[in-house]
Order: sequence, then C-alpha cells, then structure tokens
Amino acid sequence: MLVDLGDPAGRSAWTVSADDGRAFAVFALDDQSLRVTDAACPHNAGPLVEGQVRGAEVRCPWHWYRFDLDSGACRTTDLFALTVYPVVEVDGRPHADVGEAPPTMSWSERLRAHARES
Repeated sequence: MLVDLGDPAGRSAWTVSADDGRAFAVFALDDQSLRVTDAACPHNAGPLVEGQVRGAEVRCPWHWYRFDLDSGACRTTDLFALTVYPVVEVDGRPHADVGEAPPTMSWSERLRAHARES
C-alpha cells in the first residue's frame, strides 16, 4: 500500500495516515531526503513526530529512546526497533510503501501470542 506523504515544503516532521487507519511519522532530513517510520515509539507509544531529530536520528520525547532513521535500530537498547518504510516517487510526489496492514487478532489470539513471547 502506498501512502501519499504530501508536500514536504517547509516541514521537518509530520504525521500521515493510511486508508486502513495506521499512522506514520515522516521526517525531512537536512539533506532534503525523507524517512518514514511508525508514528508511535515501540517502547511506550510516544509520538515520534514530536521528538528531536539530529542527523538521521530521532529521539522519542517521552523517554528519550534514540532510533536510527535509516535502519530503525534503537541506539538506546536492543529491545526495540522501528520499522522504516521506503519512500518512492509517484507522479512527482513522495509516497511511502507501507505494505499491507497486519491481520487483526482476537483477544485470545493476542494473549496466546504474548504468552509465547514470554
């Protein structure tokens, strides 16, 4: 699924939504390139678009977890990582290729999956 990122002119960070309801953070870096990640920090769902960006790194405003915007790797701990989505041009406008939404799980499926991860 492709998501239109809008016009980046004059913006450094903003949020876009896919038709399926997922939200994504868009970052315009100093070199004018764009990076797209999930909008929420994987640690505690902080709003990454409100975070501090330095170079190709974003720092979550809630707990200061730092993420590499090229790879998604967390520079604070190995426990978390961001999903980074490729940016492509379609008819001269930037879009993110965010793939398809994961299937919706019932509560019992979520609990079983969580128990398997522990």
